[in-house]
Amino acid sequence: MSDGILLADDGGVRVLTLNRPDKRNAIDTAMWIALRDAFREAAVDDTVRCVLLCGAGEHFCSGVDLASFGDSGSGEEHPFESAARAVVEFDKPLIAAAQGVAVGGGATVLFHADIVYIAESFRLRLPFASLGLVPEWGSSYMLQANIGAQRAAELFYTAEWVPADKALAYGLAAERLADADLFAHALRRAQEIARWPVNALREIKRSLRLHHLAAIDTAIGYEQGAMARQVGSAENIEAITAFLEKRPPDFSHC
Repeated sequence: MSDGILLADDGGVRVLTLNRPDKRNAIDTAMWIALRDAFREAAVDDTVRCVLLCGAGEHFCSGVDLASFGDSGSGEEHPFESAARAVVEFDKPLIAAAQGVAVGGGATVLFHADIVYIAESFRLRLPFASLGLVPEWGSSYMLQANIGAQRAAELFYTAEWVPADKALAYGLAAERLADADLFAHALRRAQEIARWPVNALREIKRSLRLHHLAAIDTAIGYEQGAMARQVGSAENIEAITAFLEKRPPDFSHC
């Protein structure tokens, strides 16, 4: 598959690679569409029993490519939203292998993985407050569900970088590995999972996710409304202007 997404099958494992290493795998409109389609296809293909999500090069994903975010590609729902739904609704095991930076959407997608393996170089950031924005991808619920309300609030409110050791201690990852060993280890674990019958794996995934789905749906609905209110606000404009001008933002006049 083109459009910044690579697909490869290894037995029952479909390896899905974000492939814009020169942009730290920032996801543009074409990639959101490709990501959505890849997860939808993997969901209905019974030869695929597990998906391994990873990023090419030195980084996992730096999030949304801001240069393309205003382009929905259709004039309707932005492909980010349908891609997020495809990941949320994916009903087979999802493994993630993340190295380097994971920012914004490149971080929140990890909260929907069943198992996350990280490299020593891993750093995560949820920059929404610093951009005058709000969380997305149901992360306002999923992060609390994964690590607890206080720790989630700390990461959202401070927008601080979370290094690999803290991510592991907080339970954001199952294991931390040397960068050179990350992909091979994650693939091996995905292959171990893919030995089992697809319908058993599907039913286990559904049983693990069932009690979360209503809360995720509620979170996504609120997040979308809040994002619409914040995008283009004085706070958001100041944050983007400060970024482009390479200066600290000043929100005192907002």
